[in-house]
Amino acid sequence: MRLAELSERSGVSTATIKYYLREGLLAPGRQINTTTAEYDEGHLRRLRLVRALIQVGRIPVATAREVLGHVDDDSLGRTIRLGAALWALPQGAEPDEEDPAVVAARREVDRLLAGLGWETARELSPLSPVHRSLVVAVAALIRLGYSWDAELMAPYAELMHQVARRDLDYLETHASDAERVETAVAATVLFEPVLTALHRLAQEEESARRYGL
Repeated sequence: MRLAELSERSGVSTATIKYYLREGLLAPGRQINTTTAEYDEGHLRRLRLVRALIQVGRIPVATAREVLGHVDDDSLGRTIRLGAALWALPQGAEPDEEDPAVVAARREVDRLLAGLGWETARELSPLSPVHRSLVVAVAALIRLGYSWDAELMAPYAELMHQVARRDLDYLETHASDAERVETAVAATVLFEPVLTALHRLAQEEESARRYGL
């Protein structure tokens, strides 16, 4: 397809597409002549991902470029490639290692992962921004007096493992590793709000069933 059709199908203006091309967020099309290039379904798919990152996720262009660099790095194994792309997304605040609540939270998170048998998560914990975000969140609960320990978190973690299985089952319906990683990144930005909303709706429903309106 030509640039005009790519713009029409993606909902992204030609000026914005040209900007993404200049910034390295979108690969160049196949050059037909000195003034015209041709684009394919891969470009359309990538534009959707870029829109998810920048327009919906409000992620800076430099960060989006880093995420996409990991998406395209076929020298990495599938798990590392996926993890690197997701880790490059904006994360929460860094934990204060001198904070007693952080120390307690880190201990409970480690007990949780050990109890679940999530050995990869434990092995990668010193590097993982996702692990650090969990520690910070649990530390906030502990700091405010909530007894949030490994035993309380375990049932939630087991439910999220089921969600992760469904995620990966869906990713495996895509043909290439690049498409799978692209979809995982887009889902992190677009689908996590869906999970949050479903959680709250489920709470409303369960409350009505238990206690009435």
